[in-house]
Amino acid sequence: MSQITSYLHKELLTIDTDFVGKDIISLDQFSTKDLHKVFDLTQQMKWIATNNVPSQTLAGMVVSLLFFEPSSRTFASFAAAVRRMGGQTIDILNPKTSASIYKGETFEDTIRVLEAYSDAIVLRHHITGAASIASEAAEFIPVVNAGDGENEHPTQTLLDLYTVYEHFGRLDNLTGLLAGDPLHSRTLHSLLRGLSLFAGNTVYILSPEQLRLTRDDFLYFRSRGLEIIEITSEKDIPRRCQFWYWTRIQKERFATQEEYNAAVAETFIVTPRLLSEYASEEMILMDPLPRVGTIDPAVDRDKRAVYLRSQIRNGLYTRMALLALILGRA
Repeated sequence: MSQITSYLHKELLTIDTDFVGKDIISLDQFSTKDLHKVFDLTQQMKWIATNNVPSQTLAGMVVSLLFFEPSSRTFASFAAAVRRMGGQTIDILNPKTSASIYKGETFEDTIRVLEAYSDAIVLRHHITGAASIASEAAEFIPVVNAGDGENEHPTQTLLDLYTVYEHFGRLDNLTGLLAGDPLHSRTLHSLLRGLSLFAGNTVYILSPEQLRLTRDDFLYFRSRGLEIIEITSEKDIPRRCQFWYWTRIQKERFATQEEYNAAVAETFIVTPRLLSEYASEEMILMDPLPRVGTIDPAVDRDKRAVYLRSQIRNGLYTRMALLALILGRA
């Protein structure tokens, strides 16, 4: 079984509107200009995908999808993104049991081998910092972080921010509700980073006491100009929120089933009643999925529920745009 042998604190390269050849490891690499550059291209990619227009944007290119953690949406979204643009993928799911890693190959060597075969690597891993280590090991091609441990999931945040931007036409001076598992959720961590890039944003974080952000994370995001208000009761949800963002309890991050059960027992579920009492008519309801104890299916037909409509589709379009940018084919 392979182990990650080192944590090299590689300095992340800021994008500065030039994506070509750069690793995508953290939202901290992005400026507001960078995000808008992705969003502008996303509009074009949406047109290509929704109209089934044959594209040769990535013709002749190969992208390795290396997923050490189970995934359906993120994996399928990246695979579809590459193929929609005429590229091909090397698909490696659960490499701990199906690849040379099982024979004892190091994580770094696995990255170097795939680097020899492909033009980019998309990596998901259960260990925090794995994406940064992979980017250090790969000298010649970009690495895209598709989620590493409890750290970040930057491409999820690109689609989440785009979904909000598409609906409201801006990403500043917004009020949002983030609920579920802020302690463990990498999607929430990345989303907080993204929202902190824009002025005037306020987020209410609804969770049980034991699932709150760490104090260090709380102070860090506050230091970036993001107003954070932690609440533990649905009665404290303000009706002025433009968006709700619900996340599941991260079962895989708990040491025992008992600890997980205790956390689940104190969490909140979006129901028609909750929407009726606390949500405005203009807000949108988001969920990065999978939907595990987060939203009652009875909510699905509500016009404000975008998680199975625009949000999930935006994952395809934004990842198409990002890959085209980093591979120099935009």
